[in-house]
Amino acid sequence: MIDISAYLRRLRVKIDGPPSAETLCLLHRAHVERVPYENLEIWLGRPTTVDPTESATRIIRGRGGYCYHLNGAFSLLLEALGYRVTRHFGGVQNDAETPAGARGNHLVLTVSGLPGPDNPGGEWLVDQGLGDGLHDPLPLVEGVYRQGPFTYGLRPSEAEPGGWRFDHDPRGSFLGMDFRPEPAEMSAFAAMHEFLSTSPESGFVRVATVQRRDAGGADILRGLVLTRLGDREHTQIVETEHDYFEMLADVFALPLDDVTPAERAKLWQRLWTAHERWAGRR
Repeated sequence: MIDISAYLRRLRVKIDGPPSAETLCLLHRAHVERVPYENLEIWLGRPTTVDPTESATRIIRGRGGYCYHLNGAFSLLLEALGYRVTRHFGGVQNDAETPAGARGNHLVLTVSGLPGPDNPGGEWLVDQGLGDGLHDPLPLVEGVYRQGPFTYGLRPSEAEPGGWRFDHDPRGSFLGMDFRPEPAEMSAFAAMHEFLSTSPESGFVRVATVQRRDAGGADILRGLVLTRLGDREHTQIVETEHDYFEMLADVFALPLDDVTPAERAKLWQRLWTAHERWAGRR
């Protein structure tokens, strides 16, 4: 269904041998480091779907996406490489005022059949769609996990019986994420995707976001404000159109080769207008 060789070239990864926990980790790291979390298609006025094949094709061409796109495409890649993958209905909890639980605003993946010394059950939490979240897969075992400068928690969910709860590092962009234990079809996310990509109440519609995780932390671009979290921490405002698109290419591996000069100019005007509105409210 997708060009696996092209996908692996996009990740700059060569795979030898059968599925393993080590190779899963290699693929996961490469994906979060080289395929950005981004919602710019919304800001460019380009509708997308939750179809994993469509998402994988867009990624191969040099773009990214958010959870439905990134995890959907990654699940196809893993399945094609022989991994046992399950999609789950999840929900990101942005802050303490938002109820915990799986509301369908997040697609989660688990991979099974890969036991190891620290994970005898062989199940792993795999998630490309958390932005500044996981760098490596997590053993689906309750505990506290350190990845680079961030500390995560994994425990049984209090909101979803039989499910799991991922607790983000306190410095992260959200509080946590819950997901249900049973498998989910991609069609289960269609309505929420429609809301997130079109509703004026959606955070994706209100704020253009690009994020990329690496071993030392995360780069987060919200509107025109760039923040580095982790091994070093700083914030800066992008002030020119040239600097914005140069930053996308250099920091986020997102050159936007599929975007015309006219589309770039229109996108920049939208971003600048939204930034001035935000700055005025502050």
